[in-house]
Formats: sequence, structure tokens, C-alpha cells
Amino acid sequence: MSASSDDIKKALETIFDADSKIYQNRGFQRRIGFGSRPALLIIDLANAWTQPGYAFTCDNMDEIIPANQKLLKAARDKKIPVVYTTTAYQDPSGPNSDTGLWHLKIPVETVREGTEAAEIDSRIAPIDGEQVICKKRASAFHGTYLAGYLRAHRVDTLIITGVTLAGCVRHSTEDAIAEGFRPIVVREGVGDRVPGVVEWNLFDIDAKFGDVEPVDSVLSYLDGIDPFTNT
Repeated sequence: MSASSDDIKKALETIFDADSKIYQNRGFQRRIGFGSRPALLIIDLANAWTQPGYAFTCDNMDEIIPANQKLLKAARDKKIPVVYTTTAYQDPSGPNSDTGLWHLKIPVETVREGTEAAEIDSRIAPIDGEQVICKKRASAFHGTYLAGYLRAHRVDTLIITGVTLAGCVRHSTEDAIAEGFRPIVVREGVGDRVPGVVEWNLFDIDAKFGDVEPVDSVLSYLDGIDPFTNT
């Protein structure tokens, strides 16, 4: 982390301390806790976000990728559902573009379906049976089969990682709790492009939408559950 990022983080911690008192006095910052049937949701850790040189490239992959590798190993050991998302488009600049109006705000036209940019980073590549959802909007739930897939597996807890925290991770977390799943956002497993955005959104998500937990706590939880079965 750069010196400027350190300064931003220190300043935010001072603000968060004051904000926490406001939230706590008003009944916020409650804990949703872990359930008994988790799934792992890895949001947009595709090359366009994890590798250098793209418009969407995010920082701190030296922490995010290892955290996700640990979570994937634990998830696979317990045979829990693993779902990845990528965001990509078939015809981003044509007359029948599937980007909607998003291209008016951000360079979504740079990530096309079927290209290397849209592929999940090889360091955390999916294995057979793991779902890869190509979404068109920020939330992993918007216009996808995710909620139905999770309900079919009787999932009650959604462990969430990925990028970007201010966008797709946040909106997926908000939709997760709205759909009846317990969102657990893994602190070391998420990131963004702009200093300060990560800390602020972790604080705000933890206050209102889900629990932010360190990776070690999530690994301990996964270690303590029984392996999934189909019954």
C-alpha cells in the first residue's frame, strides 16, 4: 500500500470511529452471522480486472488472489457450491448492443464475451461443476439464474469475494440479503481501483448489508461445517 493510501486509510479510520457511534446508537451494525449451508461467490476476477493494462484493472491482487485461492481450496474440500461471475458483452458497439446504457458511463465495450479479457484469471480458474455466470449488470443476481441455483442447493450463506467493491461486489451483497441469503464479505478477498473506496465500502456494507469478516474467520467457519451432500 502506498503512503498516500496509508494516509487515506488512517483518515477514514478516524471518520469511521465517529460514524460507528452514530450507527450503533441508532441500531445499525448488527451481525447477520454464518448459516449452515454456504456457497462461495467470486465476482469478476477475470483478466480484465486482475491483470495489468486493462481499463478495469484493480489494485492489490497480491492479496486478493491468494485469499481466493485459500477459499477455493476450503470450498472444494467441503464440496460447497462455487459460482464465478464475469461481465462481458456480445455486441457492445453494434445497433443491438447488450450493454444497455452502461457504455455511456464506463468502457464496458472493452470486454467482449469469448475473449481473454472476460476469462476467469487462471490462478483461480474454475473446475468442472463450478458455475461461471456472464452478467450484464453490476449485481450477480440481476437477470441471472444465481438465486435459483443457490436455493436449489439450499444455500443460506453467501461468501462473497471479488471486484469491484464499490460496484459489483456491493450491489451483489445488497441483492444477496434482499434475496434471503446471509452475505459474508471477505475483507482480504475484495478490492477496487481507487484508494479509499475499499475501506469506505467495507465499513458501510458491514453497517447495513452483510458481515465483513477476515479470511481466517471464514476459513475456520468452513473447516467446521460438514461436506455438502445432495440430500
